[in-house]
Amino acid sequence: MSASRARNSPSIPMATYPDSQLKIFEGWNGNGSTFESGMEGGSCASLSILVCGRYEMFIPPACIMGEVHVVLIAVSATDIASTNQSDALMQMGLWDPTDPVEGHPTFKRLHARIWILPGSVLREDYLARRWKNATGEIVDEIIFPSRHSAVSGRPSLTLHPVGVMQLDKDEIPPYGGRAGDAPPPSPRLASWWQELIRVSEHSDLVEDFDTSLEVTHHGPWLEVPSLFIEVGSTAETWGHFGAANLLADIIHRGLGLDGSEGFGSWDCDDDNGQPVLITLGGGHYAPRANNLGLHPGLRVGHMLATYALPFIAPQVEGDEPEGNWKQSIDAAFEATKRAYPNGKIIFSMDKKAFKGWQRQAIRNHLANLDAPLMTSKAILALLEGESSSAF
Repeated sequence: MSASRARNSPSIPMATYPDSQLKIFEGWNGNGSTFESGMEGGSCASLSILVCGRYEMFIPPACIMGEVHVVLIAVSATDIASTNQSDALMQMGLWDPTDPVEGHPTFKRLHARIWILPGSVLREDYLARRWKNATGEIVDEIIFPSRHSAVSGRPSLTLHPVGVMQLDKDEIPPYGGRAGDAPPPSPRLASWWQELIRVSEHSDLVEDFDTSLEVTHHGPWLEVPSLFIEVGSTAETWGHFGAANLLADIIHRGLGLDGSEGFGSWDCDDDNGQPVLITLGGGHYAPRANNLGLHPGLRVGHMLATYALPFIAPQVEGDEPEGNWKQSIDAAFEATKRAYPNGKIIFSMDKKAFKGWQRQAIRNHLANLDAPLMTSKAILALLEGESSSAF
């Protein structure tokens, strides 16, 4: 994995970005996607639609005509890594100020919205619902520019989904989220991870900044797909402008704010049957997903570290173990299915992370879910179009 300790490193005060250091893109001529029903005359009837044949979406009467769908970029005003990314993003194209939401500043460009929240975003639950209540716009996904903290102190650029599925459901999560559950992961994880690797290897940051996916962790609780895109890992590098600009450029191009189609979104028809990976076991920096996620054609869903699969050994050999391991797998499975309707959900396990009885329990449970457990070799064969029975 590449890395790069900021050449301009550490504590640099807030500054403006010279135009020469930024790519400015213009030319998009749309206003975001809309849904229009065939109902006439302002009927008060409601509408239910079947989304990709998987789940039903209820559309209230006020939303049937002329819905506007947006991507929300949630920024923490107290996090310099977050504000630096949003500042860089807003200098890559024209963003218009819009009416405050819940008293906090907002901006729009094309189909994207920036919402600057007053503190940590880890407990800012139900953001999509709150945005819709205030604006009438439907939030399809949320991007969180953020800082990353690590005891190692290594400068890093990371991406990850959110969730605390391993906690007891009556527990209060220390870092936000809904205990025992996970929101849908962003379908953009794999493509943005591939792009992060590509651009960082051609950047001055390559020498000193680690690049990595992280496993699923912390809050907030959300009803739509999301990802965190982060600069780490201490105050020395959170404010690094080069790192913020690199990540902001991925957001800008990835969301199509440069006038392109963007990359990483999921289409339940065009992407029907595409494999989507959930990883089980290993450390916080998701080595299995890091490697497999670089292969085109494979999407990435939730990634569960060994600590997110807590087992209690059975008293009688052969009995099913207790603990929240099944709850974690189930939450990751259901949330990933919601993020990737019509996707082919597959699992991959780090065998060295588990004891034999734990591995067998996982195999049995995935068989009950009718969810394939595949080796890395089998996944690569699948991507190459070869048949494999290595489940």
